[in-house]
Amino acid sequence: MLRGIDPILSPELLRILRAMGHGDEIVIADANFPGEASAREFVRLDGIDATRVLKAVLSVMPLDSFVDDPAITMQMVDDPDGIPPVVAEFQAVINKIADNPAEIRPLERFAFYDRAREAFAVIQTGERRFYGNVILKKGVLPPEQG
Repeated sequence: MLRGIDPILSPELLRILRAMGHGDEIVIADANFPGEASAREFVRLDGIDATRVLKAVLSVMPLDSFVDDPAITMQMVDDPDGIPPVVAEFQAVINKIADNPAEIRPLERFAFYDRAREAFAVIQTGERRFYGNVILKKGVLPPEQG
């Protein structure tokens, strides 16, 4: 165990988050997402919901402040303008924890899958709610002052 590090951030996941560079993307995926088939790097966090994983990831990873869409979710197929409850929870987490809070942008389902395949890594969660998927773009940490 490490002080100040969320215990769900395994050594493997911490290595991935640390290895990512500015502009790299990571997918936090629900239990139904084709995670392993889509991933270059793949981590399973079975039994843990996606909002919990989002909180843990944002506790150590900055969101990109140089783009308009550092957080992207999958658009609902039957209601493209709708916001699933899990996505509303994602937005609340981003607003509270992210160093650079941003509005989540929806992306059409198949475009989301295509983008996920290009991501640095996929974290497969135990999230059972539909549309419990989010792509985050890693930002930068400013130089320390002093």
